[in-house]
Amino acid sequence: MAGVNVSPASLLELIAEIAEIPINAGVFKKDCADLTRRVCLLTHLVEEIRDSKPIDSAAASSSENDWWSDLVVGLQAAKRLLSSATRFQARDSSDGAVKRISFQLQCITWKLEKALSNLPYDLYDISDEVGEQVELARSQLRRAMQRYGSLNSNKFSSGLSEPMERDAFSNVKIKAEEEKLEGISETVHYGEEKKQLRKSSSISLAFYLSKDADTDRLDKMVTKNADESKKSDKLTIPVDFLCPVSLELMKDPVIVATGQTYERAYIQRWIDCGNLTCPKTQQKLENFTLTPNYVLRSLISRWCTEHNIEQPAGYIKKNGGDMSVIRALVHKLSSRSIEERRNAVSEIRSLSKRSTDNRILIAEAGAIPVLVNLLTSEDVATQENAITCVLNLSIYDNNKELIMFAGAVTSIVQVLRAGTMEARENAAATLFSLSLADENKIIIGGSGAIPALVDLLENGTPRGKKDAATALFNLCIYQGNKGRAVRAGIVHALVKMLSDSSSHRMVDEALTILSVLASNLDAKAAIVKANTLPALIGILQTGQPRNRENAAAILLSLCKRDNEKLVSIGRLGAVVPLMDLSKNGTERGKRKAASLLELLRKACQ
Repeated sequence: MAGVNVSPASLLELIAEIAEIPINAGVFKKDCADLTRRVCLLTHLVEEIRDSKPIDSAAASSSENDWWSDLVVGLQAAKRLLSSATRFQARDSSDGAVKRISFQLQCITWKLEKALSNLPYDLYDISDEVGEQVELARSQLRRAMQRYGSLNSNKFSSGLSEPMERDAFSNVKIKAEEEKLEGISETVHYGEEKKQLRKSSSISLAFYLSKDADTDRLDKMVTKNADESKKSDKLTIPVDFLCPVSLELMKDPVIVATGQTYERAYIQRWIDCGNLTCPKTQQKLENFTLTPNYVLRSLISRWCTEHNIEQPAGYIKKNGGDMSVIRALVHKLSSRSIEERRNAVSEIRSLSKRSTDNRILIAEAGAIPVLVNLLTSEDVATQENAITCVLNLSIYDNNKELIMFAGAVTSIVQVLRAGTMEARENAAATLFSLSLADENKIIIGGSGAIPALVDLLENGTPRGKKDAATALFNLCIYQGNKGRAVRAGIVHALVKMLSDSSSHRMVDEALTILSVLASNLDAKAAIVKANTLPALIGILQTGQPRNRENAAAILLSLCKRDNEKLVSIGRLGAVVPLMDLSKNGTERGKRKAASLLELLRKACQ
């Protein structure tokens, strides 16, 4: 556990060195810039740990030391990666080099999130402001992990210690043949499994990093693919079927302005990074329109079928008839006939509910801007179906950006305020879905959505209250939205749920949101003013494990640096349930209870 011996001062120097590494343009520009920004968010955390009183290492458990070790290893790996990525030139490098960088990014993200999730706040004097910065970094890392996929096998820990060789990108011609993958997908070559995994070249990186992957399944896949290696080694994918950027079999090929075809996700990423040229020809792109290449998609599908090969995950089996039907329905959305519009949007609602493929096709047919316009329809049935369509389409991540680009938030908030109860519920659910993207939390928070959600939380049906609570929780993860929620009266609504017997099913949601808000100064004042302490003590005594954990977390936020409140909860009978929670609660509950008990002991002294 070498990381434990690295001092906070040394770690601050490391973070400063990472911040000074230049980020060059290219495929990984955005990933590297995001990683650097998240690392810099940890500066104040390490400074406060440096300034805290030294902790007796003998008294600290191994798990409490592990978090620091994980943080050190993650930051050291981040520096190695960023230093090497500045020399990376996509046009001159092998696909293996691209995969190494992708894999390292995933490993580092996983390691840093793991470290921060195990941060023992109780051992250090961490301010609320710095705690909020840490939670922001964690939420961004979790979001990145959702995009990358999570690492659930210990086999990937070795990826962090894999050196980024000095000549990894310059000697690509020598290594190209060694690293070339001849199956549908590519093998990750790392650590002690390197030789074994080379035999199973059809195991995809996506599978290794998927949320569902586990050690047993990985072992089975290695064995299965080793048996099939002879067959796959003889198979060569037609060059035209490979994306020029990723060198992978395309699942959603699109044509850019120069006439070249790329995988949609990779060329979109290229454009989002600020590149104005075609990656293959280096010609300037006159526009950034991505036109689906249906002919090539059909050829790839036929080739996969003929060779008895599983098509890439998410591949759309589309026929012309289906697309024609969808385009006809989208055209009818703009009909002058109310009845025709109502029927068309109802049919699209049904189609959008059935599958991801339909959600992709409906968006490709240009339905999203038209549906957004229908959100303000005076026809009740049309409005209800339109908001439900937008909700269904938003489930597919790529559609979220299209919905936001269409300016949907203002209309969704209008439905949330004045629509039928069903429409309001689906509007709340849509805002939750869109807010899963961090950048959308800011836009939605500033749109006036939060007061409307708080109103639904107070006055909606049980389902409406749950939809509102879920959306509010996600929005309040962003620090700037906490004050908006407090001003909208969210604390009063949540506290009422803690004591209202008719809302007993919402106690979980109320406590979870309060635990997020409790780090905000205005929220603290509102929680105390609402006389919440007795209710929280009662939950500590008789609540479910998760609720007791959140109650302790809220009390800790309220009482930290406030002896008067500490004395108050002591008089209300908090000590006995806290002692029980410190022994029998969840891991987080134990930590919060132990910290509160320590504060109570010091207050008494």
